Amino acid sequence: MSNAKKSDHNFLLQGSILAIAQIISKIVGLVYRIPLTAIIGKRGNDYYGTAFEVYNIILIISSFSIPLAVSKLVAARIANGEAKNANRVLIGSLIFSIFSGGAAAFIVYYFADFFTGTLLKTPYSIIALKILAPTLFVVAIVGVFRGFFQGLNTTMPSAISQIAEQIVNAVVSVIAAIALVGYGAKVGGVLNDVEGYKAAYGAAGGTLGTLSGAIIALVFMLLVFFAYFKRFRKRIRKDRSRNIESYPEVIKILVLTIVPVLLSTTLFNISAIIDQGIFKNIAVAQGYSPQQISEWWGVFTGQYKVLINVPISIASSIAASAVPALTMAYERRDRKTLRSQIHSANRFIMIFAFPCAVGLTVLAMPIMELLFADSDPTSGMMLIVGSCAVIFYSISSLSNGLLQGIDKMRIPVINAVIALVLHVALLLVLMEFFYLNIYAVVISNAFYALLMCILNAIPLRKSTRARQNIKSTYIIPGISSVIMGLVVYVIYKLIMVIINSNLMAVIVSVIIGSVVYAVVMLLFRGITRYDLLRIPMGDKIVDICDRMHLLR
Repeated sequence: MSNAKKSDHNFLLQGSILAIAQIISKIVGLVYRIPLTAIIGKRGNDYYGTAFEVYNIILIISSFSIPLAVSKLVAARIANGEAKNANRVLIGSLIFSIFSGGAAAFIVYYFADFFTGTLLKTPYSIIALKILAPTLFVVAIVGVFRGFFQGLNTTMPSAISQIAEQIVNAVVSVIAAIALVGYGAKVGGVLNDVEGYKAAYGAAGGTLGTLSGAIIALVFMLLVFFAYFKRFRKRIRKDRSRNIESYPEVIKILVLTIVPVLLSTTLFNISAIIDQGIFKNIAVAQGYSPQQISEWWGVFTGQYKVLINVPISIASSIAASAVPALTMAYERRDRKTLRSQIHSANRFIMIFAFPCAVGLTVLAMPIMELLFADSDPTSGMMLIVGSCAVIFYSISSLSNGLLQGIDKMRIPVINAVIALVLHVALLLVLMEFFYLNIYAVVISNAFYALLMCILNAIPLRKSTRARQNIKSTYIIPGISSVIMGLVVYVIYKLIMVIINSNLMAVIVSVIIGSVVYAVVMLLFRGITRYDLLRIPMGDKIVDICDRMHLLR
């Protein structure tokens, strides 16, 4: 196997491990949101979502970019045989994260009233946001260790820690929400607002799970690090590099690496705050009740976003594994490997994004009813209108990572500014002139992602000379997904006619649809033998396909 193919195989394998962990985490997240939504209600979802909007912005500013930056810097030094400098990157990053995470936690806790009450007009979110404050400090430290191991080209520690974090999050969130809803009812009885305080304290219980999960992840990463460090210390001793970087120099490089990533991701997440402000203010002016507005936003953040983020997380995982892999190839000036990795990453993402988008479109109403006991047509229609965002966000997330991996750090920032301005303009037009209420937010979000796809593709192609095979990357997965969608629709309707069970109809149609998609992709050569061998347990899958004569 050539070096390009070996590197290609390894980074997709690592990306697959991270993607599987992300999918498991998202599924756990989806499952626990069902009882959580039932406990705290749509109003509680609004408070929960608002607290997380603020938390996510501060997280991005303080530490979200740390894993990517650390993995990139560690990978570059390991590629050049500089284990001592890689260790200094780790220590310097820990120093930086302690200060940045600590400052973020302080700001969120002591300014929670300003964020929730003054800025977002959702004062009942203050309790949930204050509980999230210390989480920022813990997550910053966890991010350094995850980035360190990803820079060493292994995603297993990150993957296991993510799953453990989400499981603990799920269990604690539900238990705490149940306990605090009861307490909130007592407080609300005294203050003459039972429903408001029940929702507020229930949302706070949900955020308590997030903090607990982060602590478990930190404990796990520390155990793995201390178990591995003896082996890494041997690499440090063997390192004969003369150019040893100082800690101030390391922190300076870290900051210079973080800032462009931080700006592009901050701009994307600031759009959520801007969306909320524009939507709620215009909706009030148009005569909608505060309760209706709150319910719409609760569905958007607590149901629609949760669902589309499951397939998008696959792209994020591949992007995370691609950054150190591309950095190594870029440092070694290995253009062949670079182009091979870009091509493979794009194909891999589209194989998953297309069927997920089509599946969410076809089963939008049944999924909303099954997962969230929500039969409101508006909720399902949000998913139908916005499911295309799965494809656009998958491509844009990946292209951001690819550009960052080849040191084009400023380009995603510039593109994010352009996309944000046009996104806001479209949202204002759709709200003011077309009266699309919450659908305006859904459409403008998909439009933002589409713009990022287009704007990122141009410099990426120019810088790497990478050419994507349109047929194998887009056309075959697209056609296969449409065929799958038709089968899923027919199967769902048949089962509903025969036994009238939404649960059984969704489960059976999804299983049959997945099999149909895989078979059609194999028959159209959208998935090859080599593709299957690059994923975990790929050799066993190939054996099964050979027995069924599906591989040509």
